[in-house]
Amino acid sequence: MPEHPTPPVFEASERFDPARIHAAAIYCSDGRYGEQFDDFLHTALQLPRYDRVAVPGGPGCLAGHFVAWRDEDVLVAQLDFLIRAHDLGRVVLIAHEGCVFYLDRLSVPPAELAARQRADLGKAAERLWRIKPSLAVEAYTAWKRSDLVQFEPVPIEAGF
Repeated sequence: MPEHPTPPVFEASERFDPARIHAAAIYCSDGRYGEQFDDFLHTALQLPRYDRVAVPGGPGCLAGHFVAWRDEDVLVAQLDFLIRAHDLGRVVLIAHEGCVFYLDRLSVPPAELAARQRADLGKAAERLWRIKPSLAVEAYTAWKRSDLVQFEPVPIEAGF
């Protein structure tokens, strides 16, 4: 394993703000999209300090794919804690084009990926509404356009 030098103590230039904004975002942990997710959430949705839940597949992990592995139960328990402890009132769900979680782990054919993600965004919203029915849940899909990323809203509604 390659050695990495221990960095010196680092002090962030951003000042700590203790105020909560009562919002969270659930998105894929694919680091290629991290800056774009932040830009979208900060700029377009005006969420400067949202709680981040970054996991492979993002909202897809709440769509009922892993009952046997209990992955989903662990994530739901963590979200239940965040919703209660941070008094969340808004959650933003983001799926992204070409997600390897779907293509590899779930073996979704590329031609079916977008439709599967849209359906899973709705299932994820329903799972969150079971935790807190009054939660405002929004869904989006991130699409690569050349070297930029565009965010498209995905309509969801309570259906349980």
